[in-house]
Amino acid sequence: MLGARCLFRALRSCSSAPCPRHRPSSKLSVRDALRSQNTSGERVKVQGWIRSVRSQKEVLFLHVNDGSSLESLQVVADSGFDSKELVFGSSVEIQGQLIKSPSKRQNVELKAEKIKVIGNCDAKAFPIKYKERHPLEYLRQYPHLRCRTNVLGSILRIRSEATAAIHSFFRDSGFVHIHTPVITSNDCEGAGELFQVEPSSKIKAPEENFFNVPAFLTVSGQLHLEVISGICRAGCGQTHVRNVMVIEDLFKSTTMIILSNCPEDVELCHKFIAPGHKDRLEHMLKNNFLIISYTEAIEILKKASQNFTFTPEWGVDLQTEHEKYLVKYCGNIPVFVTNYPLALKPFYMRDNEDGPQHTVAAVDLLAPVVGELFGGSLREERYHILEQRLARLGLTEAYQWYLDLRRFGSVPHGGFGMGFERYLQCILGIDNIKDVIPFPRFTHSCVL
Repeated sequence: MLGARCLFRALRSCSSAPCPRHRPSSKLSVRDALRSQNTSGERVKVQGWIRSVRSQKEVLFLHVNDGSSLESLQVVADSGFDSKELVFGSSVEIQGQLIKSPSKRQNVELKAEKIKVIGNCDAKAFPIKYKERHPLEYLRQYPHLRCRTNVLGSILRIRSEATAAIHSFFRDSGFVHIHTPVITSNDCEGAGELFQVEPSSKIKAPEENFFNVPAFLTVSGQLHLEVISGICRAGCGQTHVRNVMVIEDLFKSTTMIILSNCPEDVELCHKFIAPGHKDRLEHMLKNNFLIISYTEAIEILKKASQNFTFTPEWGVDLQTEHEKYLVKYCGNIPVFVTNYPLALKPFYMRDNEDGPQHTVAAVDLLAPVVGELFGGSLREERYHILEQRLARLGLTEAYQWYLDLRRFGSVPHGGFGMGFERYLQCILGIDNIKDVIPFPRFTHSCVL
């Protein structure tokens, strides 16, 4: 009896099921549609922008992309669907059957049953032209539209993957993600080149200070992170070595994830933006990064046959031209430069107490394309030394809180910062940093 009831329910369910023709379409991204293994006529809905249109006597071919992948989805429709609105740049919604494609270029295609134009595009006025490979300099004029191009779409997907890979690297290593403030009263780099934040005169009287102290847009959250860091994992000497090891591991592991998850996007950049960079990147990944001291770096630069704009001298900071030469000298392998002169670095770096040279336990990683990519140091954890240094600089009052960190349970510690956009430049071979930032801000330009 129980079996009969179950059978009856099953038959009733079948009889009341909607006809496949009227079954609701599942919405898929172009990426998921291209990866679908179900090519037996599954009904789907895809939304995106038209990348190309080709009309034959009885068949209409569209290529649609929604930014989820470099490859577009081919849509095949009856020629009766053709209209003046189906042009390059228009946004569309297409419903139909996902079927196996007879073309060897892709596994599936979408057999359209319904095509709806969501947004018309004036193709003649559209700054991005069909089948035209626009220079990156040209696309910078249109930050609101350039993300629809193949190259900028690839860069944005790689950027997203890099962000996730870096976060996972630290999370899996036991680190905790901390959000630091955008507005700060500290100039952690000591250069004084900060943008000051002030209330609008329409809101507050000009003479009033909203925060009671000068406030700035931060250039780094490292001092706030130092407040949060309440433990150390190694002794002082080991911490410097650990910085170097973590930096190299972070660079290589993140890059390998990007190459694994975004192969087509990386290949596009290497092929059309930086031919030959693929081999350079593989060379970086296969070799151990090198380590030299600042003093050794200056000696190498002084012996160089190249004429530099800035003459290399001990006690003077390295310029980008010096950094790129050192990388080239080291066989285009990233190179760590350690132990910089104390006078060149911020007050918080640990004194090496090495006599006349007087250096600090600082490290920079120099890499192809960009020069300096990472910068880090051990922090001066000894109260009396830090107190004397702040007194000489007249910063004792401003950084009393920083001294408190040494008064109340100080530990040896260190850290580093990474130039994220520089990293993208380095692995993709992109010369201008503006081309790896969705909405770059620079002198005389703040578009959007």
